[in-house]
Amino acid sequence: MIVNDRITDYIKSLEADRSPLLEEIGKKARQTGVPVIREETAAFLQTMTAAIKPKAILEIGTAVGYSTLLMAEVMPSDCHITTIEKYEKRIPEAQRNFKNAGETNRITLLEGDAEEILKGLTGPFDLVFLDAAKGQYLTWLPRILELMRPGGMLISDNVLQDGDIIESRYAVERRNRTIHCRMREFLYELKHSRQLTTTIVPIGDGVTVSILA
Repeated sequence: MIVNDRITDYIKSLEADRSPLLEEIGKKARQTGVPVIREETAAFLQTMTAAIKPKAILEIGTAVGYSTLLMAEVMPSDCHITTIEKYEKRIPEAQRNFKNAGETNRITLLEGDAEEILKGLTGPFDLVFLDAAKGQYLTWLPRILELMRPGGMLISDNVLQDGDIIESRYAVERRNRTIHCRMREFLYELKHSRQLTTTIVPIGDGVTVSILA
C-alpha cells in the first residue's frame, strides 16, 4: 500500500453506503478480479466530478461501468459521458449495468481500441478520466489534451503502481519494466508540460489531477 493500511481502512470506514446497484457492481467486480477503482479513489473521483460540474465527460477504460456510474451519480443532469472499452467480454456487463441504473441516455459506450476511437472524437470534454492500459497513457496524452477544453480536468488512475514507481527499473519484475518506464515518463510529462498544472495524490494506487491551461 502507498498509504498506511490503518489510515486507508479508517478513511473507508467513514464512507456512506453507496446505492445497492453500485455496491453490487463493486463487490462482484472485486470478487472476480475485474480492475475497478479502489473505494478511496471512488470518493475522490466523485468529489472532483461534483466540483467541476462537467457537461461532457470522457472515460478511457470502462471495465464493467463502476467508475462511469460513480461519475453519473454526481454529475449535472445535462452531462453526458462517453466511455471507451476494448475488452469485449466486459462490454455486455457494462451495458447491463448502465441499463439497470437507468443511465443509457446519458452514457455512450464506444467499443474498440482507444487510440483509434480517440482520433474520431471531437469534444470538447470538461473532464477526462484515464483508467485503462497504463503503458499507453503517454501515447494517448497528446490527443486527450486536444479533446479537452481550456480549464478542463484530466484524472489519471494507478500512476504509482503500488509504490513500485519509486523503484529502480531493475528492482521491478522484468514483465513490468516497460510499463514502469512509460509511467515514469508520463508523470514527468504531466509535471513539466507547459499546458498542464498537475498534482500527484497518493490515494488508492496513486491518482494525478491535471488542469489544462
